[in-house]
Amino acid sequence: MPRDAANLSGSPPVANPTDADRRHMRRALRLARAAAAIGETPVGAVVYDTATGAVLSEAANRREHDADPCAHAELMAIRAAAALTGDWRLNHCTLVVTLEPCPMCAGAIVNARVGRLVYGAADPKAGAVASLYEICTDSRLNHRVIVVAGVMAKSSATLLQEFFRARRGKVKPPKPRRGLAAPDQA
Repeated sequence: MPRDAANLSGSPPVANPTDADRRHMRRALRLARAAAAIGETPVGAVVYDTATGAVLSEAANRREHDADPCAHAELMAIRAAAALTGDWRLNHCTLVVTLEPCPMCAGAIVNARVGRLVYGAADPKAGAVASLYEICTDSRLNHRVIVVAGVMAKSSATLLQEFFRARRGKVKPPKPRRGLAAPDQA
């Protein structure tokens, strides 16, 4: 049965992680750590050929570095995989990412016809695969993705928490100016 036909009910097609999924998640975590080291939100992504396990592309967040709001790891990895294969359709691919994709990335995953999505930590504030929305498995869309959630979730979440904890420690709130009322007193 075709992958899309198997999920006409709207329930998410889910699968168990493979050894390749875990191996590539470790690679995505290394990319995320490298992103954190240069001040980027630590998210890494790897696209691999599902049948062979061969890596087609990889990326880490570069929004700050590129001053590009669309420079999410997932988008960059998808674009590179499409360029490498010469086809925008990535049905034969698995995208592994350390954090649940946002609405923009989930939309790109569907539009690129990615066959499988493997992600680590859930994103309760912006996740569009399961947390806030279910874009990748929405039966109203023309493609549904097989989703494998929570692979190495603790490692992914810890990396993000440590990054933001360190960032909050470095940022000091602005001091009120003399003669001006504090914002909550205005």
